[in-house]
Amino acid sequence: MRQLSAMDAQFFAIENDRNYGHVGSVAILDPATAPGGRFDAERLKELIARRLHLVPPFTWRLQEVPLGLDWPYWVEDEHFDLDFHVRELALPAPGSMAQLVEQTGRIYSRRLDRARPLWELYVVHGLEGGRMALVSKVHHAAVDGMSGGEILAMLYDLTPEPRDVGPADGVPTAAAPGALELVGRAAAVLPRAPRNVAARAARLLPHLDAGLSALGAPGTTAASRVLSRARAAVSRGDAPAVLERPPVRPPRGAYDGRVSPHRIFGLGSLPLTEVKRVKDHFGVKVNDVVTSLVAGAAREHLLRHDALPDRPLVAQIPVSVRTDAERGTFGNQISVMLVAIPTDVGDPVQRLRATAATMRSAKERHNALPAKALQDLTTFLPAALHARAARRMVELSPRLGLRPPFNIIVSNVPGPPVDIYVAGARLEALHPLSIITDGAGINVTVMSYRDAIDVGITADREQTPDVQTLVEGMRAELDALGAATGPSTGR
Repeated sequence: MRQLSAMDAQFFAIENDRNYGHVGSVAILDPATAPGGRFDAERLKELIARRLHLVPPFTWRLQEVPLGLDWPYWVEDEHFDLDFHVRELALPAPGSMAQLVEQTGRIYSRRLDRARPLWELYVVHGLEGGRMALVSKVHHAAVDGMSGGEILAMLYDLTPEPRDVGPADGVPTAAAPGALELVGRAAAVLPRAPRNVAARAARLLPHLDAGLSALGAPGTTAASRVLSRARAAVSRGDAPAVLERPPVRPPRGAYDGRVSPHRIFGLGSLPLTEVKRVKDHFGVKVNDVVTSLVAGAAREHLLRHDALPDRPLVAQIPVSVRTDAERGTFGNQISVMLVAIPTDVGDPVQRLRATAATMRSAKERHNALPAKALQDLTTFLPAALHARAARRMVELSPRLGLRPPFNIIVSNVPGPPVDIYVAGARLEALHPLSIITDGAGINVTVMSYRDAIDVGITADREQTPDVQTLVEGMRAELDALGAATGPSTGR
């Protein structure tokens, strides 16, 4: 039994019939490398059954605490049924990528069943070129980008022949606790709540100036600067420098509508060698290049719709704070940066340079905060109030005109640089799928794999039906930056 953190629980609290809490991926597979050239649901289930003990979230179900008195728990599902979670379907001819995107949208536009472990895998036959797809859904409360990668490593292999992972340790599974036991646990920790809140406040108070700056709300920039100068005045010589804090306020009118229940995706791949060539030529980082590609694609997309704001869009960029000791613990260990991406800059090269500068500034502000600051912020309210407040905010925000402090989410997840296989089938590409919310209707997540950066853009089908043009815009932006570096050396 494992208790959810406040951050994990928040992904449940904000979920409703339009805002979903699951993430996932579309994996493109070549079954020719599998034994007998066959890959299907039965073969996948055989593999998962042998490795279930390596992937605890696959057998966990959610156990709520009565009256919401404490954070929920993950408990072993005593009625676990692998057949429920691994499903199989086929695309009609010709099995195009567009058809796969349509089918994935239908799969993704349904909430997961909270009475069962919160994941589903769909083996999709009939993709053009003799290929197949594996569409996954898993609740974000159970995994973040890094722990999702750990699950990937447990299910995939480096050769077509699956490795021997060894048997489970044989430790008996504890029975799920009853309602009275859960209430008793909640009552036992309740007296410690004020002390815990005080300890978190003490950790955050010295960094209040950087915390206010990160919010980017009206007035917080000035308040942050005053607090920072006051802290520098009363601190010793080792006090951090006063950081410059440019306004980070999301403009209205860009992907900030109320999302529908329907999702659509833009999928594609970019050559990693070309991204690295641009990175080396301009002396920036891969993440700077990726973020600049998103800025350029969003700019062109908004221009086509006559909706480009004068101010730059604000991107939320997740940052892993998972330590080595926390590897294999699953759940969420993340922080976020808010970055004004230069959608107001017309030239691709100047846009890349501006992106690199704003990313450096955002990292300085982010590094001024404790690594676990976001987790501390999410635990100030008791569990019962936290869940109700989060749900109420989701319900009221669209009516009150309140929006998240960002327009778009941009996430870069590192993946394996070599071929990997699932049940013998070679992975050709892995396109991430993620979360969008009211007020922030575009999520661009990329994952590096082999010599490519695989792109997955999650959007609201009703707001952004042409989301695939954003992927094409990223390709065009990379071509423009590549042309500015001169002829390719063939590296």
